[in-house]
Amino acid sequence: MTDSAPRITREQGPTKGRYVLDLNGAEAELTWSVVSPSRIIADHTFVPDAMRGTGAGLRMVERLVADARAEGVRVVALCPYVKAQAGKHPEWSDVFE
Repeated sequence: MTDSAPRITREQGPTKGRYVLDLNGAEAELTWSVVSPSRIIADHTFVPDAMRGTGAGLRMVERLVADARAEGVRVVALCPYVKAQAGKHPEWSDVFE
């Protein structure tokens, strides 16, 4: 990791969205699909080889959880990585279905 924290941006359309973590010009992403105003499906996480071991994936899941809580949204973890992280963090059970 660098001294500066990586920036996570959120892009959202009417049916899909994604978080993008930018670190030294490389991008990781976590994508989701909108099921309803109160439910989304986290469907894919991609972390490039250059970012492996940096915590990039976990940071995006943490952002997903924080935003879901703030907006009253439940998350279905279809993505294996997101599902694994949800299983490791029982304190997120209020967000994940």
